[in-house]
Amino acid sequence: MKEKVLIFDTTLRDGEQSPGASLNLQEKVEIARQLEKLNVDIIEAGFPASSPLQFEAVRHVGDESGKIVAALCRAMENDIKSAHDALRNARYPRIHTFISTSDIHIMGKFGHERYGKTLAEKQRSILKMAVDAVRYAKTFTDDIEFSAEDAGRTDPAYLAEIIEAVIEAGATTVNIPDTTGYTWPSEFGKKIADLKQRVTNIDQAVISVHCHNDLGLAVANTLSSIENGARQAECSINGIGERAGNASLEEIVMGLKVRSDLHDFYTDIVTEEIYNTSRMVSSFTGLIIQPNKAIVGDNAFAHESGIHQDGMLKNRQTYEVMTPESVGVPQTTIVLGRHSGKHGLQARLSSLGYKVTGEELEKVYERFLSVADKKKEIYDDDLRVLMGDELNKPLEPLELDYLHVNSGTASIPTATVRIRAKGNTYEESSTGDGPVDACFRAIERALSLGSLLYSYSVRSTTAGRQALGEATVRLKDGKHLFTGRGVSTDIIEASAKAYLQALSLRQDAEENENNNTIDNGI
Repeated sequence: MKEKVLIFDTTLRDGEQSPGASLNLQEKVEIARQLEKLNVDIIEAGFPASSPLQFEAVRHVGDESGKIVAALCRAMENDIKSAHDALRNARYPRIHTFISTSDIHIMGKFGHERYGKTLAEKQRSILKMAVDAVRYAKTFTDDIEFSAEDAGRTDPAYLAEIIEAVIEAGATTVNIPDTTGYTWPSEFGKKIADLKQRVTNIDQAVISVHCHNDLGLAVANTLSSIENGARQAECSINGIGERAGNASLEEIVMGLKVRSDLHDFYTDIVTEEIYNTSRMVSSFTGLIIQPNKAIVGDNAFAHESGIHQDGMLKNRQTYEVMTPESVGVPQTTIVLGRHSGKHGLQARLSSLGYKVTGEELEKVYERFLSVADKKKEIYDDDLRVLMGDELNKPLEPLELDYLHVNSGTASIPTATVRIRAKGNTYEESSTGDGPVDACFRAIERALSLGSLLYSYSVRSTTAGRQALGEATVRLKDGKHLFTGRGVSTDIIEASAKAYLQALSLRQDAEENENNNTIDNGI
């Protein structure tokens, strides 16, 4: 009998914690819709207690989704109540509470004497807090997940004790995170097997794992844990997440599918939706997928070597262990142009995973025509970038009203900009070390700002001379990063739009002091 492995997607929670990858409300809802098409089992929508935006995102995803929707919370009553409130109208709510269990975490986070003077005393306090949190969460819903943060470095006997206690208190899923990506696959698999032996009531809960990729072992650790008894894998699209990221959903799923000869496990993932989901997440977060990324990278099904090409022409299986079609990589691209109508655009966007109707469709179509007037053909990647640029709108945007650039080998680069902001207009000119630098300096002079530029990049989204250019600008203000993206067939214009969008997001953050960040756990 084959056994199902549940896929718990944390792209909207842990994935969004990638530096510079913040998502707005509409982008989160769009990704959640695509995750439903992908047919994940659980969507972790966010951490409601961490900010009003997180609360609203969890609420919107929970209200709309037909999947289990999880909300993360610390083992604190206020956090748990916030998670419940955000999921109040969800069809299948899950409260996911966590607390640290490793010695290093306990001594670091719970060093105060009110938790006990010795490590043993603190461990007893942590165990009680975990049990109390699960019992309190159980008053709101029957679906409770408990995570032992930094379980990878937790003493095995204490980990077994706390897992047994929370299951007794009502936890239906127990998550064993390798929070720091420290463990080795054989070591982590043994940890899961050891829990199955030590915890007397382990059959009353699903064992889950949440692996980080600090040593590049997140997927290997996840697969090892599945072989040893885990039946839920926590992962993210493209492997995005804190530091080096999480275990990659597409690699876990396709690893299980392609090597089904080695085991009896399966998932319900619609693998043909993997590529669209990957590209949507990349477009919205601004995190570019490395070309050699397994499954979804541009080179995953590309063959340049003559020997490889010859083998492929004779038999695809010579150098491919899966077909591109099996993960949704298109063999042909449907091309749209300036004569395409709204219905054609809407249908193509729908096939790519985007849901646009009514007024939103009108705005997208207007942007589409603007791009189509500048280039003959618009490809799928152009549409993905266009949608990412359209949805990533700040609350009070700084808008580029006019841009003029003068540059050449025998002249000093000069830029003039006119910016609209809250009904006011600001205009300035500046020189610079190249047209982009001149443009950025003109924007800073117009808005009376010092430079906050942290990084700048520009890339072509499709091939050809008329390709859209996507500029990404990151600003650093203290500990905070703000990412702006701009799209145009003119890379100078795209760069100016990206800079203004990043400044707009910084402006929004300053006006909303409640959008603070707290410990986001596992």
